[in-house]
Amino acid sequence: MLYKLEQDSYKISGIEPVEFKDLSSFGKLEKDLENLIADNILDLLFEDAKLMPVFQERSYQAEADIYALNELGELVIFELKRSAADYSAVQQALRYAEDAGQWTYQKLESKFRQYVKDETKSLVDAHKEAFELEHNLEPKEFNQKQHLIIIGSAADESLISSVDYWRKNGLSIEFLPYRIYELAGEKYFEFFAPPYDKHKNPADVKGVLFDTNRTYDENGIWHMLENKRLEAYGDAKRFASHVHEGDIVFFSHKWCGVVAAAKVKSKVYKPDSDTWYRDVEFLTPVPSRQDNLAYMPFAKVSEFLGKSFFWARTIKVPYLTKAEALLLVEELKAYLIK
Repeated sequence: MLYKLEQDSYKISGIEPVEFKDLSSFGKLEKDLENLIADNILDLLFEDAKLMPVFQERSYQAEADIYALNELGELVIFELKRSAADYSAVQQALRYAEDAGQWTYQKLESKFRQYVKDETKSLVDAHKEAFELEHNLEPKEFNQKQHLIIIGSAADESLISSVDYWRKNGLSIEFLPYRIYELAGEKYFEFFAPPYDKHKNPADVKGVLFDTNRTYDENGIWHMLENKRLEAYGDAKRFASHVHEGDIVFFSHKWCGVVAAAKVKSKVYKPDSDTWYRDVEFLTPVPSRQDNLAYMPFAKVSEFLGKSFFWARTIKVPYLTKAEALLLVEELKAYLIK
C-alpha cells in the first residue's frame, strides 16, 4: 500500500492511503497482465527467485496463464486476475496443477518448444544453460513438484482463507498482489515478489551483467565497443531501459565470458524500431577486432562474486551492489591484461 505523508509545519502529522487501481481501470485485459509478468518474470519482478518461463496459455484453452521452471525443475504455475481475486482463482489453479502435474517430460518439452518457436530446442539443455548447472537434470527429474502463484490487484476473505487452508495442508501456494497508482497523470506498477521483497532501490548504483546478444548479431559486440554503447536488439531491446545512468555494466559475451566493464552515461536512445542503446564510459581495457578477444570466463565471475547468475537472459540477475561491481571492475582489469 502507498501512503501520502501529511505534514504540519516540519512535523509529519499522519499518513493518508493512496487509492490504487488495476488494469481493468485502464481498459487493459488479463492477457496484458500475463504478458507483463512473463516478459519481466526473470529480470525485475523475480530478481532473487529465478524462474524460467516455458509456456503461456493459448486462447480458448483450459490452461494456466504462465508456466515456469525453477532451478530444481519444479513447475511454477501462475493464475492471474487483472482485478480482485476470490477463491475461484484457487480452484482454477488447483485444476491446472492437477493436469500439469501429470505432464511427462516429453509433453513439457513439447510445450516449451511451442513457446520458444523452435522444434529442435532441448528443454534439458535450455534449463542447464539458464541456471548455470554443472550437469543437465535427468528428464525424470522435471515436474516432480508444482508450486501455485495467484496474482491479482486484491484478495477477498474467501481467497485468503482458501490459500491459508491449502498451505496448512502442505500445498505450495501463494497470493501476490499487484497495484497500479496514478500520480500526476503517470501510471505506476507495484509488485512484491516472494519469498520477501528485497529489490534494490533504483536510485542506487548497481552492477549489471549485460549480454552482447551474440545469438542475434555476431558483430554486435564490436559495434558496442567501438561506439562506446550498450545496445539491445529486437525483442530484447527493452532491457536497455533496465539500467540507469551511473550503473556499472559488464559486457557478457556468449560462449566466452565478461569482456569489458563500463559506466552508463546517458538516457536511452531509440534510433530505430529494432535497437535501443545508452552511451557508456569504459572502465577496463577495450578489445579491438584485431586482437584475440580476452575475457573472464563465466565460471570465474561466479567464483569471484560467490554468486550464480541466470546466464540465458539478456540481463544476468541478480544485480550487483555498487561495492560488488567496483570489486569486479578491478578484478576484471587485472584478468584482461594477463
